[in-house]
This record gives sequence, structure tokens and C-alpha cells, in this order.
Amino acid sequence: MGRFFWIMIGIMGLVLIILIVTGDTGTTLGFESNTFASAAVMALWGALIGSAVLGRGTRLMDTLRQMAIWLLIILGLMAGYVFRFDLQDLASRFTGGIIPGSPISASNDNGKAEVTLIRATNGHFEAVAGVNNASLRFLVDTGATAIVLSAADARTAGIDLATLDYSVVTRTANGTGRSAWARIDRLYLGGIERRNLRVLVAEAGRLDQSLLGQQFLESLSSYEKRGDRLTLRD
Repeated sequence: MGRFFWIMIGIMGLVLIILIVTGDTGTTLGFESNTFASAAVMALWGALIGSAVLGRGTRLMDTLRQMAIWLLIILGLMAGYVFRFDLQDLASRFTGGIIPGSPISASNDNGKAEVTLIRATNGHFEAVAGVNNASLRFLVDTGATAIVLSAADARTAGIDLATLDYSVVTRTANGTGRSAWARIDRLYLGGIERRNLRVLVAEAGRLDQSLLGQQFLESLSSYEKRGDRLTLRD
């Protein structure tokens, strides 16, 4: 097979990874994903045929055998792209199973996002969600009316704590404390996303873990708890 074979294998693997990672965005390196995939396949076929035509000292049967191998590899690449969303779902299900709080994303019959959370070992449902450009771990709290960030999480999410006015009296499991209103650009949990949200930020030392309260839950079409699973539907 030689060096050329392994170079092409590496390129194909890289193309497949790029297509899987960018599948949800609809574009890849500035091109529509379908256009990028088609161009990549055509380029690989061109390189294969060119190497076969320009190669010297290669027997016909060897050339045909190599072309058959490349055909199978390219078909495998195309299958990986076609089933990229299934591969993403499989990866999220695997991660969610071994790391409680990791969202298991899927789509329902209406094409809406559906996220499943696995109960943590502490008996509660936790969710790893993105806030602005930070990844934070929330406790899903049906008793909390708002989305409440701990001071540490708020700082991680890029909120300037020094500018906040802690004038809101709140009651949590830690007792009565004060919080401040702040605004975040984006909150996303798996395939469920909310933008431009007003959230509460607890005073430093008053909240150990950020809370995902009714403010988020009531924005969903529904949510359902069955055993150790909590399913959120956009």
C-alpha cells in the first residue's frame, strides 16, 4: 500500500471527523456540508485514479485491487457522513451513560430537540450546560423559580461580579441570601438553546451549585421523569 495509502487514509479520516463535528451547523469550512462532502469524495477519487494512471511498474490486477479497496473505503466515508447524526446520538448516549449530567440529545418525531438526563449518584438530576462560552454543571431544581448561577460559575461565564447589585432576597437549601440580576447571551443544553436570558447570580459563598429552575423548565414544551431518566422536550 505504501505511504500514499496511509496519507489518503489520514485525509479521509480527517474529512469524516470534520463533517461529523460540523454536521449540526450545516456548513463546513465556509461551504455547505453536502457540497464539501461531494467535493472531498471527487478529489479523493481524482487522486486515486491519477495515481493509478500515472503509476509505473504496477500490474493491472494490482491496480484493480487497490481501486476496489479504495472504493470500499470511500463508501465507508460516505456512509459515515450519511449516518453522522446517528453517530452523534450514539456518542452522546455513551457519554451520558457513564458521566451523569451529560445531555443525551436526540430529535423527536416533529424534529424538535429532546434531551435526556441520567440521575446522578447523589439522587438528583444534574445537567452539564453551556452558558456563553463556559461549560457549567447545574442542579435541576423544580423548586427554584429562576436560573441561578453560583458566584464562581457566573465569573467563569464571563459575568463581571463587581457591577452587580445584590438586592434580590432569595431562599435556597443553604438558607436566605441575596442575589443579583444579570444577563447571559446564551444557554444551551444538548440541542436545546435559549438566548438573551435574565438570570440570578448568588452572592459568593451562598450557593455551592448553580440551579436550573422553572424559568428554563417552563420554556420547554414538556418535561417528564421516569425512573432514573429526566426527558426535556423543546
